[in-house]
Amino acid sequence: MTRGTLQFEIGKIVDAVWRMESARIVGALTRMLRDLGRAEELAQDALLEALERWPADGVPDRPGAWLMQVAKRRALDHLRHHAMHASKEGELSWEMDNLLADSGSFRDPAELAALTQETAGEIDDDVLRLIFVCCHPVLSAEARAALALKLLGGLATGEIARAFLVPEATVAQRIVRAKRTLAEARVPFEVPRGEELRPRLASVLQVIYLIYNEGYSASAGNEWLRPTLCREALRLGRVLAELMPDEGEVHGLVALMEIQSSRERARTGPDGAPILLMDQDRSRWDRLLIGRGLAALDRAGRLGALGPYALQAAIAACHARALTPEATDWARIAALYDALSQLTPSPVVELNRAVALGMAYGPDAGLALADALLDVPALRNYHLLPSVRGDLLAKLGRHAEAKAEFERAASLTQNEREQALLLERARSSALLEK
Repeated sequence: MTRGTLQFEIGKIVDAVWRMESARIVGALTRMLRDLGRAEELAQDALLEALERWPADGVPDRPGAWLMQVAKRRALDHLRHHAMHASKEGELSWEMDNLLADSGSFRDPAELAALTQETAGEIDDDVLRLIFVCCHPVLSAEARAALALKLLGGLATGEIARAFLVPEATVAQRIVRAKRTLAEARVPFEVPRGEELRPRLASVLQVIYLIYNEGYSASAGNEWLRPTLCREALRLGRVLAELMPDEGEVHGLVALMEIQSSRERARTGPDGAPILLMDQDRSRWDRLLIGRGLAALDRAGRLGALGPYALQAAIAACHARALTPEATDWARIAALYDALSQLTPSPVVELNRAVALGMAYGPDAGLALADALLDVPALRNYHLLPSVRGDLLAKLGRHAEAKAEFERAASLTQNEREQALLLERARSSALLEK
């Protein structure tokens, strides 16, 4: 193997390890330094050291523990060099001396295993704290999403920019500003307790949900799906569920993402064109993900009344359990949307309820509710409102009106794939009109 090939292969290994371990490393350093920006810089320094040393020394048996060890040494050096609170430095020196072996231990698998086991619970706490810091409500939704993908997902700035179809400089600026805002607001590196937990947890779940939705149905660009975002959101949800096993809505969100992700292979054709739910080949749905989703939903139910995410997961479960479109229990879906609209009233929930009513009780019932939403300001430029109305009008044989609605929906969406689908439906309505 040539040196260039070796470096390329090592680079891929380092990248994979970083994605898995970055949150733990940055979290541990933030606990030590109480400075998120500096913690990320030192973690990146450890990453560069791996890229320099591993091609010559070989990949350690436990690369994640190796990176953690190097990063913590760098953090301790930083504290010593800046003479930050001499007494605290002594405490940290004692801690490092007990947790970290001498430099020769890099190649001692047994010692690294002991280190990993000894600090496992502490590291999990660090990751949980980092999740709450990255998703703090003091930041905008866009900043929270970018910071979460950077620090919790291990994604490069360019990857995040490509996923959200914005310039890389924009994402970099969001991340820098987010760190500055957190520092200026003196956001503590801790998990909120008591009455503070629920609203903060809601913010965390909202960020994960936002990331997932953008991947599941891209708002712009020439791809309908962005699987990378879906997978990162699902991974973050699974991590959060492990760290907060008694929070029902965490399991509800995981259940929703697991079940929705099960359809990934069936949602697009060979050319990337969208395939709507009722037209999908359900034999291509991933039954393993469905099983995991149903188990998470059951766990959410055992922890108490279903919240908004668990109710959405219950709706997704109705589709997952139906082996054919005709077997779908639309009456139950309509009832679940009724419950969701009472729990978290919103125009978008009402629009989804209109679809369910149309399927359960006939297109007239659905259209009546959809028509009632025409004057809602939040839906005025929302492409799915005319899309839903077009579908219901087509089922009623009102093809000229359906054509106009599909064309309006196509003019409102910024996603090229979705636009093409809507224009095709408009053409089909025009043919049926004749």
